Amino acid sequence: FDFCQAEGKKRPSENLGQVLFGERIEPSPYRFTFNKQETCKSVCTKTYDTTKPEDKQKLDFLKKSMLLNYQHHWIVDNMPVTWCYDVEDGQRFCNPGFPIGCYITEDGRPKDACVINSEFHEKDTFYIFNHVDIKIYYHVVENEALGARLVAAKLEPKSYKHTHADNPDCSGVPMDISNKASGEVKIAYTYSVSFHEEKNIRWASRWDYILESMPHTHIQWFSIMNSLVIVLFLSGMVAMIMLRTLHKDIARYNQMDSTEDAQEEFGWKLVHGDIFRPPRKGMLLSVFLGSGTQILIMTFVTLFFACLGFLSPANRGALMTCAVVLWVLLGTPAGYVAARFYKSFGGEKWKTNVLLTSFLCPGIVFADFFIMNLILWGEGSSAAIPFGTLVAILALWFCISVPLTFIGAYFGFKKNAIEHPVRTNQIPRQIPEQSFYTKPLPGIIMGGILPFGCIFIQLFFILNSIWSHQMYYMFGFLFLVFIILVITCSEATILLCYFHLCAEDYHWQWRSFLTSGFTAVYFLIYAIHYFFSKLQITGTASTILYFGYTMIMVLIFFLFTG
Repeated sequence: FDFCQAEGKKRPSENLGQVLFGERIEPSPYRFTFNKQETCKSVCTKTYDTTKPEDKQKLDFLKKSMLLNYQHHWIVDNMPVTWCYDVEDGQRFCNPGFPIGCYITEDGRPKDACVINSEFHEKDTFYIFNHVDIKIYYHVVENEALGARLVAAKLEPKSYKHTHADNPDCSGVPMDISNKASGEVKIAYTYSVSFHEEKNIRWASRWDYILESMPHTHIQWFSIMNSLVIVLFLSGMVAMIMLRTLHKDIARYNQMDSTEDAQEEFGWKLVHGDIFRPPRKGMLLSVFLGSGTQILIMTFVTLFFACLGFLSPANRGALMTCAVVLWVLLGTPAGYVAARFYKSFGGEKWKTNVLLTSFLCPGIVFADFFIMNLILWGEGSSAAIPFGTLVAILALWFCISVPLTFIGAYFGFKKNAIEHPVRTNQIPRQIPEQSFYTKPLPGIIMGGILPFGCIFIQLFFILNSIWSHQMYYMFGFLFLVFIILVITCSEATILLCYFHLCAEDYHWQWRSFLTSGFTAVYFLIYAIHYFFSKLQITGTASTILYFGYTMIMVLIFFLFTG
């Protein structure tokens, strides 16, 4: 963007999670000394000569960014510097970023941040915020030895056309850049900083003022209640079916003395000789189950830690780092589960099974990620992952995850296969004509609706935090929703499975996986809707990136719900 650069300071180091999310921190040219007031201190001056093509290109880029409301995100002592302004109903809203500038349209309408100052009134003009008033609030620690701690950092963006760039006075008219302007454009960047003691904010609760102005907690409770109602309804149904029908059937069995009565079987008892027939494509199913177990445990542990407050937004990138490390360490359960199921399906090719478990799903995710990274490299984006990090991720995968998967699979194959309570018949039974709702496809499509209903309000906030850079801090809610989702998926599957077993269709293994897994398809549809309704993304690269990353999330979610 051609703003002022910091001279010779080296970049702060980032952890794995930040690098993966493309959160890069650059050193700043704004220098503060504690408790030293600065007024109207000059940082640098940029001059653009519109007759030169490279200068004109830089200025046009700046204008475009103001038109699209690009934001600065600044950090002081790990605190986001916020810009607080009044919104309706006398409330203050604190935004963890502030705009580069703003634009007044040709018919004189102020866009975005231009409404804050009545002096911004020239038509078809850009106003750049080239001056910031920074206020730093600190809290003096009781033991004098320790000194003071920063508890908040706020700023006011201003726009001044400094008459003397080398000796600025920070007064007068705003810095306007007319859209049709030609000749020389000079932008002087300045700042003022003041320190204020704040006795009421403790250091431990210094993030609260940012979170207060994040609305939406009341929607949350509504969505949780909505999900709980679905869960109660489903649990009731499942319990009723299990208790009533199974109880009746078992009582009926116990009353039979003579063997000739036992011939009149009905419903799900008719398929007892076929119920444990190995599914088609048992290899793939067992691999999916293994990867799904890995993701399920990873999500559970990550969210549990996040609830305890280890992975708050204050530890940048901690959430992603934690998830990746856990995923790598959880190779063992993946191998074990895949091996157990594959063995119970009567599979013999154990080597293929282990290799697929360690490489199929992670391989798809990594390939997708790598292609996205190539696009980012091509665009010269700061979100592109350096080659070293890619090698590090591959090393984690091959040197830790794969051996652990092999260990898990070894134990899984060593154990005896899962004992089936009934023998499988030699000849497969004929499946009668199915009614509409016990056919595979309608059943699967119906099964995904309920779990999706539980999570879709949370999804909105999660997508916002990924794509619109809003803080996500409602991990307590998310953990609750996660538990509800797990219960709903299981119960919806049990219910639909019972219905089609009663209709004498005994192909239950894939169907039970896909019934819940179909939630991921609804997630995909929702992500497409979100893309068109909420994001103003233009350009092919950005669109490919959005859908590339969405596909990774959809695959992980599919394995997890299935």
